[in-house]
Amino acid sequence: MGRVEGKVAFITGAGRGQGRSHAVRLAEEGADIIAVDLCRDVESNTYPLSGADDLKETVRLVEATGRRVVAAQADVRDRVRLAEVVQQGVGELGRLDVVVAQAGIMPLFGDPPLQAWTDVVDTNLVGVINAIHVAIPHLPDGASIIATGSAAAFMVGQQVAEPGKDPGGAGYQYSKFAVGQFIHELARNLAPRMIRANAVHPTNCDTGMLNSDPMYRVFRPDLENPTREDALLAFPAQQAMPIPYIDPLDVSNAVVFLASDESRYVTGLQMRVDAGSYLKFHDFHA
Repeated sequence: MGRVEGKVAFITGAGRGQGRSHAVRLAEEGADIIAVDLCRDVESNTYPLSGADDLKETVRLVEATGRRVVAAQADVRDRVRLAEVVQQGVGELGRLDVVVAQAGIMPLFGDPPLQAWTDVVDTNLVGVINAIHVAIPHLPDGASIIATGSAAAFMVGQQVAEPGKDPGGAGYQYSKFAVGQFIHELARNLAPRMIRANAVHPTNCDTGMLNSDPMYRVFRPDLENPTREDALLAFPAQQAMPIPYIDPLDVSNAVVFLASDESRYVTGLQMRVDAGSYLKFHDFHA
């Protein structure tokens, strides 16, 4: 028996990257999947997002495990559409046990700048809330909710040298911090029903978000047009462990644990899969 055998998981941002990895890994462990993705670019975002063919590939990979999948294009900023997809998925698959609110963007140096702020907060924070809130009416006691934060969430409060210089980047950091707060409060309120809510906070992860020109500029501001090879030299500065990034599978393994009954008494956790990134920025505190 798989670790999530017989469960159904609703995953946003499932077209590629971490979302696809979570879908496939949960399917390998016995879950059926409701997979959604925007499947188009966001204008203010400064690197390409997944497309319809990417979501089709996720479907193929899930089905290759022998599990069922219901896939749909949906914008996490549109709660009505998300509710329709969840209703359809529950109707076809019979239940809903796990929510993985994964969809996110990082519009570094996005233009227009304040639209980049709006888009990232609406996607990374409001989109997480939307996905979870449309799912709650379908969740049985003992269900699991997992939201994707970021190591950047733990950098909020550091000195900002030039306020307003990059609203898209600032909005990313804020939205991930707020996701952590939201999950903390959500866990408190769902605990009486034995529904657990946890956040997973990855560091640099080997996805399209990290492997993009805007991110290379962040890590190598000393160069006018840095390449991936240039940025690779600087990526390890984010982590205490001497690695440039983690793999999506590293995050997916944490997601499987939090989705399974192995974590039945784990709730309100801010689970860092960060190769010690937090250790570089914070002293110990209870």
